[in-house]
Amino acid sequence: MDTGFVGLLAVYLAILLAMAPFLGRYIRVAMQGDSPVTTWGRPIERGIYRCAGIDPAAEMRWKHYAWAVLAFNVLGVLAVYALQRLQGMLPLNPDGMGPVAADSAFNTAISFVTNTNWQGYAGESTMSHLTQMLALTVQNFVSAATGISVLFALVRGLTRHGAAGVGNFWADLVRSTLYVLLPLSVVLALALVSQGVIQNFDATLQVPALDPLAGAAQSGVQHIAMGPVASQEAIKLLGTNGGGFFNANSAHPFENPTALANLLEMLAIFAIPAALCFTFGEMAGARRQGVAVLAAMTLLFVLFAGTAAYFEQQPNPMLAQAGVDSAASAQAPGGNMEGKEARFGIAASALFAAVTTAASCGAVNGMHDSYSAMGGFAPLLLMQLGEVVYGGVGSGLYGMLAFAILAVFIAGLMIGRTPEYLGKKIEAHDMKMVSIVILATPLLVLLGTAVAALAPAGQAGVLNPGPHGFSEMLYALSSAANNNGSAFAGLSANTPFYNLLTGLAMWFGRFMVIVAILSLAGSLAAKRRLAPGPGTMPTGGPLFVALLVGAVLLVGALTYVPALALGPVAEHLQP
Repeated sequence: MDTGFVGLLAVYLAILLAMAPFLGRYIRVAMQGDSPVTTWGRPIERGIYRCAGIDPAAEMRWKHYAWAVLAFNVLGVLAVYALQRLQGMLPLNPDGMGPVAADSAFNTAISFVTNTNWQGYAGESTMSHLTQMLALTVQNFVSAATGISVLFALVRGLTRHGAAGVGNFWADLVRSTLYVLLPLSVVLALALVSQGVIQNFDATLQVPALDPLAGAAQSGVQHIAMGPVASQEAIKLLGTNGGGFFNANSAHPFENPTALANLLEMLAIFAIPAALCFTFGEMAGARRQGVAVLAAMTLLFVLFAGTAAYFEQQPNPMLAQAGVDSAASAQAPGGNMEGKEARFGIAASALFAAVTTAASCGAVNGMHDSYSAMGGFAPLLLMQLGEVVYGGVGSGLYGMLAFAILAVFIAGLMIGRTPEYLGKKIEAHDMKMVSIVILATPLLVLLGTAVAALAPAGQAGVLNPGPHGFSEMLYALSSAANNNGSAFAGLSANTPFYNLLTGLAMWFGRFMVIVAILSLAGSLAAKRRLAPGPGTMPTGGPLFVALLVGAVLLVGALTYVPALALGPVAEHLQP
């Protein structure tokens, strides 16, 4: 494997894992709401509670918590939809953007509310500045805060004993936004501005084109979109949202201008998911519990990141057949540079692709559709594992904890004992909820892909017939149902058919899992904690890490083997 990629991966993981324990402890303390580190925001927090009529000390049972989550997000969908449809009559619209088409507005509203940020449109030519800020950026904050809130409800379920409640959703939502996401976003936005990311309210600039025959309608004029980019860029990464201000996303120089900005963006994507593992460990009373989960995530990430980088560093077989020399040299990077920015190269592009698909972020600094068959296989499978390899903010860890419960259940069957996790006996209801969490998204992905492959409207969006065209459909549904948001851009997905299909996949992929997680949290919270016995499986060591990795790969990956064989594997094997 290329030494440049290995070095970049080592530096990236070293920085990430060095800062994760400190951020994890801060998150735990901040979510308590009574720590000295949150004194600065206490008046704002109390003011929000007074205005909304919220008692932050009131405990919610899991059903009440779930209803609050659903009601809040339904209102979010309605608000984002209305802002898109009415943007032509609203301020901060210097380019005079008209209303967004109804089907696209429906899809986008669900996309940003579910933390997916699937974008079937070009942001700079579709959304006004007000829509970008008030609709999309606001949802970037609160959708990420929803994921953190649900995670805390599950962790409380695991750590409380004989309790009826799992916390207060409104308090969790406010604290995760005010004390975690907002300060980190301000710091990152300023850092990105220092690297050249723009932040303004200007209209699109019209400047003379360098090539007089280029520009709009060969007029010799180039149109350069402006807007409040840095503020949206920061939370799109920290909140593992992924929706870019520009159509090119983080490949655009106004979103990701330098190598340092690229490193900061990758660190931002994993920062909170990695830190939450330490938060979980401290709340569980044993940091090694969180470290074990983080170790499993890291092992899986290194495996798939290395796979993507290896295959992208191989020459494009079509160019090799044409006699083109694709070997690395002082004048050429070698490998498959199609769809990648020259300022990043293969190593940084492949690592970014693995990071963004492992973390359910969906931001891209290159075009995944241009990756080789097996180079695209790695990010595709990272999504299909359920976005649990670091995963989304909150959602990645609660998904991995579901796999952890599955792992101890399998171990219990092997040794003939009732499975336990953190002293909680795992019973029939718990395993039913875990099964829903793990199997809901594969059902949506495979069923949705089948519908797209059979329906004439679905086939019409495929621009690359054959195995790659099937991969594009499979990738789209995998991205939507697992709330990632990235795409194989060769699929024409901004149509009523795909907007409806992916919209439904995003909604049910998000909230079927959340409701099952909250039901699991309520069940676990009501149980008494059992003292460890001689047959209790330790869940903080290497043996458990290996079992957890095996459970993710065997249960998560094998579900998709037939579909993957028809797509990227078939494309890789074809002459």
